[in-house]
Amino acid sequence: MTINGKKFAEMLISAANALDNNKTAINNMNVFPVPDGDTGINMTLTLTAVRALRGFDGTLAECAEKMAPMVLRAARGNSGAILSLFFRGVAKSLAGLESADSPDFAKAFKKGTEEAYKAVMKPTEGTILTVMRLTSDKAVEVAEDYKGDVLGLFEVMYKESEDALAKTPDMLPVLKEVNVVDAGGYGFCTALLGMLSSLRGEPVEAENEDAGESDGPREATFESFSTEDIKFAYCTECIVDKDDAHKGEGSAAEVNEYICSLGDSVVFVDDETMIKLHVHTNNPGLVIEKVLEYGAIATLKVENMKLQHSEKVVSAAEAPKMPKTAAPEKKYGFVSVCMGSGIKDTFKNLGVDKIIYGGQTMNPSTQDIIDAVNLTPAETVFVLPNNKNIYLVACQAAELIKDKKVEVIPTNSVPEGISAMIVFDESMSAEENAEAMKEAKAAVTSISITYSVRGTKIDGVKIREGQILGLVNGKIASVANSDEEVIENLVERMKDASFVTVFYGEKISEEAAEGVLSIIKSKISADTEVTLIKGGQPIYDYIISVE
Repeated sequence: MTINGKKFAEMLISAANALDNNKTAINNMNVFPVPDGDTGINMTLTLTAVRALRGFDGTLAECAEKMAPMVLRAARGNSGAILSLFFRGVAKSLAGLESADSPDFAKAFKKGTEEAYKAVMKPTEGTILTVMRLTSDKAVEVAEDYKGDVLGLFEVMYKESEDALAKTPDMLPVLKEVNVVDAGGYGFCTALLGMLSSLRGEPVEAENEDAGESDGPREATFESFSTEDIKFAYCTECIVDKDDAHKGEGSAAEVNEYICSLGDSVVFVDDETMIKLHVHTNNPGLVIEKVLEYGAIATLKVENMKLQHSEKVVSAAEAPKMPKTAAPEKKYGFVSVCMGSGIKDTFKNLGVDKIIYGGQTMNPSTQDIIDAVNLTPAETVFVLPNNKNIYLVACQAAELIKDKKVEVIPTNSVPEGISAMIVFDESMSAEENAEAMKEAKAAVTSISITYSVRGTKIDGVKIREGQILGLVNGKIASVANSDEEVIENLVERMKDASFVTVFYGEKISEEAAEGVLSIIKSKISADTEVTLIKGGQPIYDYIISVE
């Protein structure tokens, strides 16, 4: 048994469905109790792009060639970026082949692993990379024994991936402490099982996939109209948990009226405690900004229908249509990822051209970043990811952009991004600015206040679900029962600062924010310049920049 293009497409779709069906379980394996358990979602959104291959009937090389850019552009978060790079490596290895036997797939998995490793500067053992490496090494070791039996090889690889996953807690102490395996590694095993299930003749079906995407005669035909006929490009759906001030059925009528002015195909549910909406619009960002006035976004999905339509009708040799690239009007431009109207305005005031709405739990895709860079009218564009889980995707986007020079500054937080923007000097070269921005972001301390989504134990400290967490540069530094108590515990770290900027979140009242500001001012030098800004960000009650 060997694998041709048709079968490989079926294997990929089965893998995507397996991830989709298990995304919640993967999310829940997140080690830290902060609300960023989105590994399953990111891996699912990355691989779900391959559903466009349904019905593919070409060579293996053609299938692989079409698959690689799909997953690269759809990649979200570190786990998604690593998975997409793995499949890009697989595609490179399968180039030129009509079909593949076991040695070919062993070589392809090895190449995929190498591509994934190259993207991570300091690979950590006990992660998805380890599971990939041990699985591909085993495949290379036994490939010749399974010549003509690709199913047998995948059986061996899946068994090896499970064994490798079981070892991750012994390689990464933090996994052992909280008694879980690596979430990304589990996701990789899940995808591999999906491929294996397809080879066994039992492909995984998506439990929540829309009927319109299923196989069979009911599949819609998209060739009868032009992509340009789609008036509103973005299908935008979200669920919003209302804050206390807006609870009550019918309290968000203003939102319904507003989104009706932005597009069509509106479906709006204004429940006692939540808003659920669907709209086709050209301005999803305006929809998001509006609903954030009423509460916290629980789920969000924005899909480019023009891009989806292009992928449905394009031939294997053609690429999806991309947004036009803005002609350079200036030397330098900036793209920043952030959430919250106040934080967005801060970046805009500092000169950022394009804001991508995203961050913790809402990681933008590679394509989102490509689009924003392409629409920035500058020769060189600096990208500020402002989250460690977005950096790899931003780097991936930079590699795919050929018409502009792109510099990705490895900012891990909003304070780091703001500090980087402040030191930018128009008179310096791109390289000099990049170095200065990196130095500036390294000099700032980022403090963030959030909550625990579950009970756990980290570094010997017991954390209960719902407790307030204080993070310093992304690491848990304080656990308490209120924002004020956490601030009291962490204010010592602000003692010698020249500048302290406090962004308060969407659920925090101005009165509560002023109370926190008073605590800070009472404990630090009178010479320290302290600024309070309504950031409007979800998830984090406070984001504090200390310089």
